[in-house]
Amino acid sequence: MKYWDVEFTNQAVKDRDALGASARNQVDKAIRKVSQNPLPKNEGGYGNPLGNKHGKNLTGLLKIVLKKLGIRIVYKIIRNSDMMKIIVIAARADNEVYEITLKRKDQN
Repeated sequence: MKYWDVEFTNQAVKDRDALGASARNQVDKAIRKVSQNPLPKNEGGYGNPLGNKHGKNLTGLLKIVLKKLGIRIVYKIIRNSDMMKIIVIAARADNEVYEITLKRKDQN
């Protein structure tokens, strides 16, 4: 089975490092699973497209939801290099993750 390459933005590395060991392990497992096929669900992949969330245009980005942990992982796919770029790993609370994503999405 082919996995897509996974790259973390500098901010996403900090997000991941701030997690406890158990949560970090679960995040890593989820990213590894999705990296098998990070395409949007409508293309047969695991990714949940974001689109327009609460007036924030996040079109082209996808998310992984870890409900039990209350964490969302936001990423974009770079098709020409089969890369999955992790942008944000954050709590789901009050859509804060989308605010952070909006700030970071054009920086990377």
